[in-house]
Amino acid sequence: MRAPFTRLVFAWMVAVAPLCATAQDYPARPVRFIVGFVPGGIADLLARALAQKLTDAWGQQVIVDNRAGGGGVISMQLVGKAAPDGYTLLMGSSTQFSINPALRSNLPYDPVRDYTPISNAAITPVILTVQSAYAARSLQDLIQLAKKGEVKSYGSTGYGGAPHIAGELLKRAAGIQMTHVPFKGGGDSIVAIMGGHVQASFGAVSTAQPHLRGGRLRALGVTTLKRMSAIPEVPTFAEQGLPGFEVVQWYGVFGPAGMPAPVLRKINEGLVRALATPEFREQFNAQGVELMQSTPPALGNYVRNELARWTKILKEMGINEAP
Repeated sequence: MRAPFTRLVFAWMVAVAPLCATAQDYPARPVRFIVGFVPGGIADLLARALAQKLTDAWGQQVIVDNRAGGGGVISMQLVGKAAPDGYTLLMGSSTQFSINPALRSNLPYDPVRDYTPISNAAITPVILTVQSAYAARSLQDLIQLAKKGEVKSYGSTGYGGAPHIAGELLKRAAGIQMTHVPFKGGGDSIVAIMGGHVQASFGAVSTAQPHLRGGRLRALGVTTLKRMSAIPEVPTFAEQGLPGFEVVQWYGVFGPAGMPAPVLRKINEGLVRALATPEFREQFNAQGVELMQSTPPALGNYVRNELARWTKILKEMGINEAP
């Protein structure tokens, strides 16, 4: 009976040895960090900053690869089909993991089944801005102008993103009508405001900040429940007559489903250390981005809860299928 048992033990050792070696040697070659959006946005900036931190810690290059398209769908497909060896990572967002799946029934990926959650990375609110010369000086001013038909449209970073959803929630909560005009990015939406093509814009704080400081734009509100430390003078929507109004864009790091636990643990530890660095946090807090980190199970639970939440909200709003 000893010979079969010995062979069984040997077979088990052979089977687990690659995993142990993988964990010990990882990374032995460059790691690709995929971002599903154009350079310059929050997802891209976060990925590049984290990639540099991981490169320094591991002594192996972590290369950011922007694969924009389809509201992040292209990047999701690339990562979902990649080998689960830790050499392909994704800077994922609420657009890809909660809002798009809640809006679209025909997505070529499953946000829970096809990915390994690694760590949360950040959350950022949506900010509502208008031209500094515009008549609206508060959210309630804008609502009253919209009720008179003087606010005809608003811009966002695209269909299904947090800025778009914030605009639609405002329409529903305030009982107003505005036409949504989607753009390829926050910068394009700002240009549209400056040119008078739309009357308002929902977007990222980091995109609006230079124009706010330069006096070209006015901020009417942010969509967090509490004011932001980066722009404490800007009130929340909740403070301005819309209690409970909250829309945040969140970001997290993921890999393909089935990643080995030792490799997953090493990546998570590297991310957590990077995200906790004081100067790193100060850099992003100044841009209106609140950094956060988590365990893989915590991020997995967060994704499932957010997906359920937005599926319910968007169904109640009558928005459940993207064009």
